[in-house]
Amino acid sequence: MTDKTMAKLRTLLKGYAERVAKLQPQPKATDAEGERRREECGERLQQVVLPVLQAFVAELRGVGHGALIEDHTEGIDGYPSVGLAFAPRSQGALASVLTFRYDPRRGIAVQRDVKPPATRARMVTSSHDRIGTMTVDAVSAEWVETKTLSFIEAVLKAN
Repeated sequence: MTDKTMAKLRTLLKGYAERVAKLQPQPKATDAEGERRREECGERLQQVVLPVLQAFVAELRGVGHGALIEDHTEGIDGYPSVGLAFAPRSQGALASVLTFRYDPRRGIAVQRDVKPPATRARMVTSSHDRIGTMTVDAVSAEWVETKTLSFIEAVLKAN
């Protein structure tokens, strides 16, 4: 490359770098606040939601159903969540999932994905819906129990 071309390239790159630097917002204090709320939610999920789900898993397994907990409260990627995967012991039953997940705008959102047995239909479809939202501070064991019972009832009816 000639010196003239190299100088033009450097000028273009410098101009680009300056333009990009102006467009990028500086980190705000709200980022730190959001991170603090995310951590607070992870703690709430571990302290309130997880013990309730563990009790449900023990009871479900005790009568022969498949159940396990998906704990994603320690991860640095995404938002913290805790889930219950439940598969009734009936033939062809697929695992349905109930998830308590941090929603930065609302607190803790509860979603469920209820799957009917594979033997009932040629194509497996599921019902994926949000069944509630609660502020992080207001999440209680009773609320978690209510949402979990509703989920288990829906799965048992579908199977």
